[in-house]
Amino acid sequence: MGAELAETNGVLHVEDSLGELRQLVEAVDIDVVGQISQRLRNPHPATFVGKGKVEELRNLAADRSADAIVFDDELSPSQQRNLEESLKLPVVDRSQIILDVFAGRAQTREGRLQVQLAAYEYQLPRLTGAWTHLSRQFGRGASRGGPGETQLEIDRRQVRQRIAELKRQIERVREQRQLHRDYRRDRGLRVVALVGYTNAGKSTLFNTLSHAGVSAKDRPFETLDPTTRRLRLPSGTPAVLSDTVGFIQKLPVTLVAAFRATLEELDTADVLVHVLDVTHPRGYEQGVSVDRTLASLNLADKPRVTALNKIDRLHLMDKTEGLDDQAGEELRRLLAYYPNAVAISAEKGWHLDRLVRTIDDTLQELTASRATNVNARLANVNNL
Repeated sequence: MGAELAETNGVLHVEDSLGELRQLVEAVDIDVVGQISQRLRNPHPATFVGKGKVEELRNLAADRSADAIVFDDELSPSQQRNLEESLKLPVVDRSQIILDVFAGRAQTREGRLQVQLAAYEYQLPRLTGAWTHLSRQFGRGASRGGPGETQLEIDRRQVRQRIAELKRQIERVREQRQLHRDYRRDRGLRVVALVGYTNAGKSTLFNTLSHAGVSAKDRPFETLDPTTRRLRLPSGTPAVLSDTVGFIQKLPVTLVAAFRATLEELDTADVLVHVLDVTHPRGYEQGVSVDRTLASLNLADKPRVTALNKIDRLHLMDKTEGLDDQAGEELRRLLAYYPNAVAISAEKGWHLDRLVRTIDDTLQELTASRATNVNARLANVNNL
């Protein structure tokens, strides 16, 4: 169920957002049997959508023998409870689905800690006697085999204690990561971090540039746990490349907060490489969503290199001239918005030497700029 709101921070149209939601739902092994949407000036305080749409949802669910209904926006606890009472089915929102996907992808202890924390903080306000959907078997990950399955058996005090303990453990992870960052800084290692919308090809690029073997399957949020490898630069500047979690629109606030230890890798990076999928029909909108997320993390001014990925799927070679209108439209749009971008194919290895040179040049410019600032500050001190 999707809603086109008059005032929203989303950058995708409702149909595109529902298509993205379908991918997320299918990623947790749930079949989608139908979808509907509604234009709203404001969400209904009790049920998010209007009474007529609730009735339409009930009829569609009965007609398609649906076992649950998924909303594309985050629902308040009362909205979720009211909808379940009206529809007589489990109602899950986009945030819960993303949590389920993350729970299925987390491989390391750090990743599992962060997902558990996000799940507990999401579910804490939903712990009421009338709240029944958390005890049902729906999907997998955060709502099965994790905290979601047993929340009704745990009182609020115990949940808060568990949240506090998870935060303490994640704080220790942050301290360990800080030691690694201090080690890199003391040895003059520059850090280049890959960022981008989920499924843009960051992990494939990471593997190709660093000869790593991280999983790079074509599915949402394949990479949760940051991985770092050495990066060879033409200038010989010592550097490491870091692969980080992908972004998505309507990313739950609790998830961003839980992954603070991971996202700090971006904050300490010298240069961000923004990877975009030029084959996606909404590649431009995805890029804008990443820009907004970076801005929300106070990283808008971080030096950045843009890599327009997957040009091999457009059957391009060295130039963009001669493209047919349909194949080249999104690439032209992205090149206009990111005029200094490098068009690449991470999978085929096309133009990666050009990308690495651009990264290297950006680091050299950054070094020169820092040196100029240091000299200026020293001059000011000497003039005092």
